[in-house]
Amino acid sequence: MKKVAIQGISGCYHEMAARRFFRDEDIEIDPCQTFDELFTHMSKDTSLLGIMAIENTIAGSLLQNHELLRQSELCVVGEYKLRISHVLAALPGETIEKITEINSHPIALMQCSDFLHSYPSIKIVEKGDTAGSALEIAQHKLKGHAAICGSLAAELYGLDILAEGIETNKRNFTRFLVLADSWKKDELIDESKINKSSLVFSLPHTQGSLSKVLTILSFYDVNLTKIQSLPIIGREWEYRFYVDVTFDNYIRYRQALDAIKPLTKDFKILGEYAEFNQPL
Repeated sequence: MKKVAIQGISGCYHEMAARRFFRDEDIEIDPCQTFDELFTHMSKDTSLLGIMAIENTIAGSLLQNHELLRQSELCVVGEYKLRISHVLAALPGETIEKITEINSHPIALMQCSDFLHSYPSIKIVEKGDTAGSALEIAQHKLKGHAAICGSLAAELYGLDILAEGIETNKRNFTRFLVLADSWKKDELIDESKINKSSLVFSLPHTQGSLSKVLTILSFYDVNLTKIQSLPIIGREWEYRFYVDVTFDNYIRYRQALDAIKPLTKDFKILGEYAEFNQPL
């Protein structure tokens, strides 16, 4: 049985993404309080897999996670794009008319603002976690309280769903990276399906340095799907670039890497894997 480390408690969106990515397998979840703890767990147990949010269509990139990945010995072996759909959940027998307080993570509350504005008399209380809000209501039998969480958390903690799809923006997706120790990647990746790569490198602070790299990638028919820059601490006006690319021809992609490496510094392949291509 595969054991998968996640950030968050059971029932969170990380667990939902893990179970959907490994949908044909029975997996064991290893909950971690923080992303730093996730990487620590995986460094101590190289058999562990991990799943980590890397960007959201509304909130943007999780910058800290880019750096955690770069500094680790882990590699990306897959990705999953999960639609974030919130539900309102409460103890069995409760109705919306009986609810006096709604609890959730502040971002989830923000994402459900239109729904919440429909109930101006209900008190809104920020909590540290969506699934944690559901767990607290279930554990303490909090009548009159409801949580904004995922459907998995509501099911796991025995809560009734009073309303579903309550997020304002229905095109809210989070992209997750599936991680493994580098020695395990051959067991997890079908080489014939590799068509995406995550890279990181830095560039000198000279005119046209980034443009030259992008031109080479284009020449080799390598498609840039994401670029994220972060300043390098202690090296003024120099930046580290996190880049995702897709390609149809693995040989030409590798030729492109050979061509850009002399123009970069600290070049590293974070992972080569199959692009997520299921309907969103």
